[in-house]
Amino acid sequence: MDSANVGKTDSTEVSKVVVGQRVGERYNYVNSPHVIVTVGLPARGKTYIAKKLTRYLNWIGIKTQVFNVGEYRRQATQAYRNHDFFRPENMEAMAIRSKCALDALEDMCKWLENGGEVAVFDATNTTHERRKLIHDIVVGKFGFKCFFVESVCDDPNIIESNIMEVKVNSPDYKDMNKDEALRDFLLRIEHYESKYEALDEEREDNYSFIKIFNAGEKVLVHKHEGHIQSRVVYYLMNIHVMPRTIYLTRHGESEHNLKGRIGGDSDLSERGQRYAQKLASFIKDQNITGLRVWTSLLKRTIQTAKGIDAPQERWKALNEIDAGICEDMTYEEIQEKYPGDFAARDECKFSYRYPRGESYEDLVARLEPVIMELERQQNVMVVSHQAVLRCLLAYFMDKNSDELPYLRVPLHTVIKLTPAAYGCKMEFLPIDSEAVDTHRDKPDNVNKDRSSEEALITVPLHF
Repeated sequence: MDSANVGKTDSTEVSKVVVGQRVGERYNYVNSPHVIVTVGLPARGKTYIAKKLTRYLNWIGIKTQVFNVGEYRRQATQAYRNHDFFRPENMEAMAIRSKCALDALEDMCKWLENGGEVAVFDATNTTHERRKLIHDIVVGKFGFKCFFVESVCDDPNIIESNIMEVKVNSPDYKDMNKDEALRDFLLRIEHYESKYEALDEEREDNYSFIKIFNAGEKVLVHKHEGHIQSRVVYYLMNIHVMPRTIYLTRHGESEHNLKGRIGGDSDLSERGQRYAQKLASFIKDQNITGLRVWTSLLKRTIQTAKGIDAPQERWKALNEIDAGICEDMTYEEIQEKYPGDFAARDECKFSYRYPRGESYEDLVARLEPVIMELERQQNVMVVSHQAVLRCLLAYFMDKNSDELPYLRVPLHTVIKLTPAAYGCKMEFLPIDSEAVDTHRDKPDNVNKDRSSEEALITVPLHF
């Protein structure tokens, strides 16, 4: 993208044909590609928002990617020296930074032209001029939709936490001690503050945007439009940055687990009951402040959580995946009675829907309210089922739809999730209680004409 031509719409670009329409007309499409543009001073949580939003949109099936201008800048320049690089009067550095922004914009627009659905342009974008440039390119030239997300923060505790947790550990400061890095970064912020122009409802009245104040304390939405932007607003209104821990566990071993049967509403086995007792003791020993416990409506999760001394809620959304006509059957019985379905599920486990039942894709949609509420809460323990916890883990650990149905979620194990700056720390904490293994890997042969032996080769042992 030539900087001299940025923002211009020539006749060649206007006459491009996309699905029988000119590029400029695509802006009115319901399914137009979207660009989410972050706005704000350094250490205001822009990259946190960008990464978290990208993870959420990918999880619900919207192909999304972050384009971080800082990464382009690090690739384009020699080792970072000091804050002077960000001084507005440093014209040489300003030229480098502008080129990096244009390169990122070009790559982003190419990616959207080639099948991407939502791109997140992660940079400070702190001036009216820069935002107009982006809007002219994204909307005027390419016909995409554009939504600005500004993070405004004047809470010194949040800013300090962002700096100490993320910024002083960035690649820019790998050769500096923390005190030196902190001083340098604060000066970098001052350079941006001298030119900072917040999103303005009057001057930028034609833009769609959301302003988030102090990590969600207050939210202002201006002219958002369409399904994608509504989902983005809904999500961003629910996230927070308070420290918390999420505990996930499957129900204790059930009678159906022992027999290799899927679904149903069976009771816990003797070993499952022992796990429930040990789980209650484990939670008591953790002394978790304000813990809330969520279970499904099925007996085995309620029995598992029975001894935990904490407020409990039952969620229908946390019920196990509905296996439809295959409920209460073993894999051997499904292969014998419905070999075509058994092979089809192995071929594409995420999208396969049990006849009169659900797919993993359906389950993700069903669990979206659970994710929203988990984002709003502090310390929560979720006692649920294998497929459900796979979906929740895929969200928190940023796993794709191919990986999701095969994530390992063993019985009698607590999975501890600690959200961090740009991701989530995961710990598996086995509770000393024996149980069967219910995990089934994808077999090598997924063809419908395979033998029963090939179809059942990865079925776990059961009684």
